[in-house]
Amino acid sequence: MAKHETQPAKDSDNEAAAPTQGKKGPTPRRREREAQNFQPLVPENRKAASKQAREQIRREQAKAREGMARGDDQYLRPKERGPQKRYLRDFVDIRFTLGELLVPFMFLVIFATMIPGLQYYSTFALLAIWTYLLVCIVEGVMLGLIARKHVTKVVGEARTEKGFVWQAISRSMQMRFMRLPKARVKRFSSIAFTANYK
Repeated sequence: MAKHETQPAKDSDNEAAAPTQGKKGPTPRRREREAQNFQPLVPENRKAASKQAREQIRREQAKAREGMARGDDQYLRPKERGPQKRYLRDFVDIRFTLGELLVPFMFLVIFATMIPGLQYYSTFALLAIWTYLLVCIVEGVMLGLIARKHVTKVVGEARTEKGFVWQAISRSMQMRFMRLPKARVKRFSSIAFTANYK
């Protein structure tokens, strides 16, 4: 009877040892496993990686320029986003402003003062540039105040955003084709600000 009682114990020992018979070599250490899974942050081919990074940056910059040109709020500065500032840009763009001629006028005056015989009038030329610049600033201030007044009538003084005057001056003194976002309204067209202006 004793032999029959001890035999199952031997069988169980053999079954427990069976799984270890198929093991191949020692268990890898933690350091070895980490070395196998390690991937360098910088690829070995640094030239190709640098070229790929530059292309990615160019694509992102081109996407941002396109979004800014469309007037997409996602790509504009926080102070330029929203329907109020969109209306301000349109309010300036439907007009022909004196500020659009500021840069060509400055180049013309500077070029004229370089012509022999006209250098005597350089002082008057500089005075003319500063006078014209002042007129353009006054024009921009008036546009900003008028646009702000139209917005305030719709949304109220408390909800009217800041920055109308400065942005009107900046935009009105740029040539139309150089403005960002690009002009989306035709000259001398009629617009009105509403609560859902788009």
